[in-house]
Amino acid sequence: MYHAIAHAPPPSIRALSVSPDAFAAQMRLLDEGSFTPLTVGGLTAAWRGGQPLPVRPVLITFDDGYQGVHRHALPVLRELGFPSTLFVATGWLPGQHQIAGAALDTMLDWDEVRELAAAGAEIGGHSHSHPQLDQLPLGALRYELETCWKIITEQLGVPPYSFAYPYGYSDHRVRQMVRTAGFTQAVVVHNALAGPRQDPFSLSRMTVRRSTGAEEFARLIEGRAVTRTFARDRILTKGYTVVRRSRRLLWKTAWTCARHRPGT
Repeated sequence: MYHAIAHAPPPSIRALSVSPDAFAAQMRLLDEGSFTPLTVGGLTAAWRGGQPLPVRPVLITFDDGYQGVHRHALPVLRELGFPSTLFVATGWLPGQHQIAGAALDTMLDWDEVRELAAAGAEIGGHSHSHPQLDQLPLGALRYELETCWKIITEQLGVPPYSFAYPYGYSDHRVRQMVRTAGFTQAVVVHNALAGPRQDPFSLSRMTVRRSTGAEEFARLIEGRAVTRTFARDRILTKGYTVVRRSRRLLWKTAWTCARHRPGT
């Protein structure tokens, strides 16, 4: 899982960014290791159909839709013939649907998204405004998903089938709504290897950061020391899960009380 590919990203996204040189080196490690990149849709289609996967399958995914994916990642992917999956937050991209001030850095425009698609990238959804979906009331959740699906379909001429949850946050209600909106699979984070027994709406990915060195990346793509590498992330994730569930419960309780208040 990648985010920004940039030489000098803003502080807000620097930790989750990767330099262009590091990205190129990582892709060449995949090539030298005889890995076969797939799209998210291609992987899940193989699993659903019981078809054999190619040798050493791997997913290369990008979240949000930063311009560096086109400027820096696309030339490398094109040179190596690697497909990828790009998840766009539609309200962050320039155009009539853009939410002013929402994006954290310069984003792809739709012509660049179309060029990525033509070069073999699957374009998936990442919501409209990039909220924590599991904290939204039903109406707002439906709007985020349906608006994202609609805009991508209008811009590309084909609907998106894969989805990535903003921040990796989801629950049963969110996953069901993602399915209802028209998506057929979705990815989380979990910082673990994906497998065919996982819920197709909760497929694991591993985070690649600015701090991910060549040796660590080599270990991760071989599936070695994954638990140890992401031990701190898992502790933090468990804490965040408790906090989000508590907030959701408080919001739901307050909303229920308001509905039953006399005169409302």
